[in-house]
Amino acid sequence: MAPKRPSCALKPEQVQQLLLSSQEAKKFAYCPYSHFPVGAAVLTRSGRIFSGCNIENACYPLGICAERTAIQKAVSEGHKDFSAIAIASDLQDDFISPCGACRQVMREFGTNFAVYMTKLDGTYVVKTVQELLPASFGPEALQKI
Repeated sequence: MAPKRPSCALKPEQVQQLLLSSQEAKKFAYCPYSHFPVGAAVLTRSGRIFSGCNIENACYPLGICAERTAIQKAVSEGHKDFSAIAIASDLQDDFISPCGACRQVMREFGTNFAVYMTKLDGTYVVKTVQELLPASFGPEALQKI
């Protein structure tokens, strides 16, 4: 079965705004240990963009990734239906990819929204959450219990 394309095709100006928002969020990253700033921006189906950055902690497990920061900001303001998320970092040779924890948090809110993974030069690739986390476990599994 071919992978599903994102259910919401974005207009070019929406893509550019989302990418710019993720790059801007990166500027606020608190990363004194890894020195690896990451920014993310999530677009709700209603058209709002919420951004976030990675925030590290001296107790390493207490840090949080940019993707989860952006999603949690959106959810904390009542938004749970997403069209896309963009991720920006300073990687030059590879596209920034969300970690496993971030993929699972994205999965909580759907499998068919777009994930824009960028390079420092602004180029990007797009995958769906389903493509990044196949055979995933989600809320519907718990609703059967």
